[in-house]
Amino acid sequence: MKIILLFTCLNLLFLNSFSQKTVSCSMETSIGNIQFELYSEKAPLTVANFLKYVDQQLYDGTNFYRVCTPENEKDRTVKIEVIQGGDMPEAKQFEPIPIETTKQTGITHQNGTLSMARDKPNSATSSFFICINNQPELDFAGKRNPDGQGFAAFGRVTKGMKVVKRIQALKENGQYLIEPIGIQSIRRIDK
Repeated sequence: MKIILLFTCLNLLFLNSFSQKTVSCSMETSIGNIQFELYSEKAPLTVANFLKYVDQQLYDGTNFYRVCTPENEKDRTVKIEVIQGGDMPEAKQFEPIPIETTKQTGITHQNGTLSMARDKPNSATSSFFICINNQPELDFAGKRNPDGQGFAAFGRVTKGMKVVKRIQALKENGQYLIEPIGIQSIRRIDK
């Protein structure tokens, strides 16, 4: 009996590890759709946090509001290219989460990577960004953030990088979009 129970438990763990490696989502914006996959096995805390907002539909009605481009980053020592969205009123935000660094997860900031925006370590809530081109300075030991912890990468765009680049190319003032791009919804995609 104990052997059968142990075998059943191990089998369930084995099947769950394969069925839960990635979670696919679709984001509808006011200028087009973006699809992405989230790596729940590699970044479980970050993905679970993001999915809490998705499942409670809290990203609906938020915006992409900030863009970093070669032009508006030219005066910075460490330049990046990203679009940032998902900011919401503090009353709707969950508690900040511990940072899962790229050193821990192995997910680096490459073209299309989704990552959590933050100020200090362990302060990420709802805001996230998408990388345009490879951004190694956002990884652990990168120089963009003075604390050297980098940012918590947790997924990657699978369709819609043209939409991401369109958002990055919009008119901005001091990195903030003059007309933010609405995030109409983010939903899980059943595979």
